[in-house]
Amino acid sequence: MSQQDSMFDEALLIFFDEAREMLQQMEDSLLCLEQKPQDQEAVHALFRAAHTIKGTSGIFNLTRVVNFTHQLESVLDRLRKGGLAIDTSLSEVLFASCDMMAKLLEQTEQHCEAEDELAECDRVAEALKEKLSGFMGNVPARAVPSVDVSAGADLKNSGAESVWHLSLRFHGDTFRNGFDPLTVIEYLKTIGEIKTIATVDEVVPEWSVFDPETCSLGFEIRLKTDAGKSDIEAAFEFVGDDCEVHIIAPTRRAADFIQLIHDLPHEQRLGDILVACGAVTREDINEALAQQEESEDGTPRLASQAVGQILVANDKVASEVVDAAVERQSNNAASRHEGGSFVRVPSDKLDELINLVGELVICGASASLQAVKSRDPGLIGTTEQLSHLVEEIRNGALGLRMVRIGETFVRYRRVVHDISSELGKKVSLEIQGADTELDKSVVEKIGDPLMHLVRNALDHGIEMPAVRQALGKPADGTIRLSARHDSGNIVIEVSDDGRGLDGDMLLSKARERGLVSETQTFSETEKFDLIFTPGFSTAEKVTNLSGRGVGMDVVRKNIEALRGSIKIHSVLGHGTTMEIRLPLTLAIIDGFLVKIGDGTFVIPLHAVLECIDADPDRMNLNDKSAGFIKLRGEVLPLLDLRSVFACDGPPPDKRRIVVIQSGGDDKAGMVVDFLEGEYQTVIKPLGKLFRYLRGISGSTVLGSGEVALILDVGALVKLAVNQKTDEAIDRQKALQRDLQAIGMGQGNVNREI
Repeated sequence: MSQQDSMFDEALLIFFDEAREMLQQMEDSLLCLEQKPQDQEAVHALFRAAHTIKGTSGIFNLTRVVNFTHQLESVLDRLRKGGLAIDTSLSEVLFASCDMMAKLLEQTEQHCEAEDELAECDRVAEALKEKLSGFMGNVPARAVPSVDVSAGADLKNSGAESVWHLSLRFHGDTFRNGFDPLTVIEYLKTIGEIKTIATVDEVVPEWSVFDPETCSLGFEIRLKTDAGKSDIEAAFEFVGDDCEVHIIAPTRRAADFIQLIHDLPHEQRLGDILVACGAVTREDINEALAQQEESEDGTPRLASQAVGQILVANDKVASEVVDAAVERQSNNAASRHEGGSFVRVPSDKLDELINLVGELVICGASASLQAVKSRDPGLIGTTEQLSHLVEEIRNGALGLRMVRIGETFVRYRRVVHDISSELGKKVSLEIQGADTELDKSVVEKIGDPLMHLVRNALDHGIEMPAVRQALGKPADGTIRLSARHDSGNIVIEVSDDGRGLDGDMLLSKARERGLVSETQTFSETEKFDLIFTPGFSTAEKVTNLSGRGVGMDVVRKNIEALRGSIKIHSVLGHGTTMEIRLPLTLAIIDGFLVKIGDGTFVIPLHAVLECIDADPDRMNLNDKSAGFIKLRGEVLPLLDLRSVFACDGPPPDKRRIVVIQSGGDDKAGMVVDFLEGEYQTVIKPLGKLFRYLRGISGSTVLGSGEVALILDVGALVKLAVNQKTDEAIDRQKALQRDLQAIGMGQGNVNREI
């Protein structure tokens, strides 16, 4: 493959990523229009996104995408000109068009075509044509795309010639679409006299990257004519899709120039802005600069203010136009600063960086250990400084992978729209904490569980409008997605204001299906947790949304696989909240090192509350593994990890209790042999042999080369809190059998990892 082909393929991949982002913007705009049909900014955003996708697709010769998007663009153009209004029918067609564009792009990216999807494409295209034909039958044929009509009605000057101002900006695809911009100028000469014409070439790139097929032209024209505005517009009737045109009438100069300044793309200097909008000529600017140089006033002042004052004094431009140009100049500076602060980096490069930083953390720990053993003060000081630098590098590298959870939340707006329409319900989605950040790898893996919870809330939680009104609720239901940071974790909540959960009904259903015995007793929280039982479902019939008893158990497994937990809070008749608690990152954490027998274990530092002495006289242990201790007037459940993990070696005379907390208010004490202190932990996944091991969530390599296991705080706290039930005791014994069966010797662990 040649270098040119490689660059083309790389650019194409970037286009697909950007196209997906623009499609998301289109969906967001459509959802916004359903709530606010008169929102013109949303309409313009829709058109800009579709036009950008069409134009860029043309660069890469994606004919199917271009042809389909052109039809959608035509409908959107009529929409922004007021010829069409957003209603349910048009909204559904536009949503279907967005879906079809996504499918066409996906097929192009994967180099495949499906016959059924080709037929669907034709169907959606036909629906667009129907909308367009309906428009053409109800409004006059003369409608010029991209022409500024703010200047008012058609002006006639009773035979007297007037000077109009025309501002033209041709799009990059103008040449590729077979149009010559000079033909417009030639036509204008037939209806009047061109007094001045200035070429705007600020967007012409450097010669090294110049593309002769890309149009970078713009013109500012002063046309003296007795023709009306409609005659001038006729010059652009066939080039409306390839240029931005602003026609400023003689009677509305200042206001239109100010609006034109705000619409300009990227001009920077004050003079360039005024020339670009046509308020002054380049000769006027040069004359003002010459006067400025000749000034004998030695006091310092900003050049932009001086030039503007001179132009106003010479009666070349209105003062309010200069003020608007100065404001635009300052906005350009801010935009350049903001635009230059982002760099698109492939995610695999970030993953590689995190892996290298992880190895650096391990090497740094090894160096610190060797320095301590050498007892060399200089070396110890150097390694301590190195450790601080490594920690900063670690935090910086992890920060690169942090993304806002709001980008994931926004995707569910379309889900809520489609499913609520299918079910005949009215539901709105509220988003809170969209700026909360967490690791990209966590975001990617939490998408499916969140999708299932949102669908469940729509299907099972929110009642039908008539039922809600009978209960005294608003007909429109609400689903809320929220995120926040809490104690080194991120808490994501999916809540609804629907019917809530009936614990007794859930228990009855579980007994009917034989999932629990008739003699078992449950607390209210445990009744809610029954929905996570495999095979459990409350649906009366099977639909494409629910009823098969598959889903919530998978949700819990996926969340626990991320070292997270899920809890249910529900009030019958008022709604349900699913609370998901996840670690911020899956790569590197701060840990607390403990020794138990011959093994070394790591407890995530954010879960550690305090450490106390393990006084045998105060502890009450059942079978020397589980029990409780009174701590400041409260009963604290205990687990003796030496017994739980069947660790070898004699226990020390004096042991310690590490008090840990999982999720909300659940606390427990872990009895250990020795406390080793804080440790930067690089998380390594366990091998297949250990994938079902309970109580362990991962492993890490210490500076000495020894492998330490990372404790699953949630599982251990749950085991300690529920220790009095037969089920908890069975889980505890099963855990011991697991560990003994595979052999917890350090050699076995090392070989597997």
